[in-house]
Amino acid sequence: QVQLQESGPGLVKPSQTLSLTCTVSGGSITTNYWSWIRQPPGKGLEWIGYIAVSGRTYYSPSLKSRTSISRDTSKNQFTLQLSSVTPEDTAVYYCAGGPRATLPEDWGKGTLVTVTS
Repeated sequence: QVQLQESGPGLVKPSQTLSLTCTVSGGSITTNYWSWIRQPPGKGLEWIGYIAVSGRTYYSPSLKSRTSISRDTSKNQFTLQLSSVTPEDTAVYYCAGGPRATLPEDWGKGTLVTVTS
């Protein structure tokens, strides 16, 4: 069974870069699609982007200019970097994966990231 675990700072200051890592166990990140998704307080889920088997990435148009997703196959991890954050980027961030890019089957538990000075 595939398991995912997010890790990273819970507090980030405005204008800084948010960095999160997702560690995958029970499966290889060289197969399937691996995504980052977030949910701001009181709002719905927002898809951020994914990295494909080939290493190709695709980002939400609204976040594309500030987002980078990469992977480390030796550690079976993939990472999210979101630059120039504002308080509006405060959210629970989830990593997820599956055979379809925009419909992941396996999810991490999520991690709350708060942007505050």
